[in-house]
Amino acid sequence: MARVALVTGGSRGIGAAISVALKKAGYKVAANYAGNDEAAAKFKADTGIPVYKWSVADYEACAAGIKAVEADLGPVDVLVNNAGITRDGMFHRMTPQQWREVIDTNLNGVFNMTHPVWPGMRDRKFGRVITISSINGQKGQMGQANYSAAKAGDIGFSRALAQEGAKAGITVNVIAPGYIATDMVMAVPEKVREGIIAQIPVGRLGEPDEIARCVVFLASDDAGFITGSTISANGGQFFS
Repeated sequence: MARVALVTGGSRGIGAAISVALKKAGYKVAANYAGNDEAAAKFKADTGIPVYKWSVADYEACAAGIKAVEADLGPVDVLVNNAGITRDGMFHRMTPQQWREVIDTNLNGVFNMTHPVWPGMRDRKFGRVITISSINGQKGQMGQANYSAAKAGDIGFSRALAQEGAKAGITVNVIAPGYIATDMVMAVPEKVREGIIAQIPVGRLGEPDEIARCVVFLASDDAGFITGSTISANGGQFFS
């Protein structure tokens, strides 16, 4: 029977690429999204992947959303924590709201999604938890104290949880992308984009599909001996 994969932020950008790649690999996929109904409807129509709307920042909404997915598709075997937001600003201008919103989605959201699926994974002696962090969670980034803190926290969370899940057949890993050619990155002014690319040794932006292929590998049986690890997919921009 096909395993069930749930991807947060799974209808746009990197998340959409992950959802599609997992479906092609034979998984039954559910894509969560937070607010863009039009994009989610188009994604569902284009791919046939069901979409489910809730905010990962809300624990009760996550628990209810996961129940709905499991009622439709079956128990979640693979969880991809991809949902994330930015609220950038230099720290001396950053508001408590900007800080909280990013922490609530990018860090607390990982807890909110993982906690409800964890008991079932333990009972079934199988699970894959894959969290999308960021190069800026590894090296830090000016103007992103909130985002860098959350994404670094995702790595620490995953390393700790990997130790708890290992004997239960659950692996917990992280992918830390560099700059990827998503709509958001491609929308920045060309000169800014050229400056970003100049810092990447391979000389280009990454593609969403390249991150998706990392997810498909970590979700597979072939990756059963890999846990607590972070894959840095950044074109050589930062080594850790």
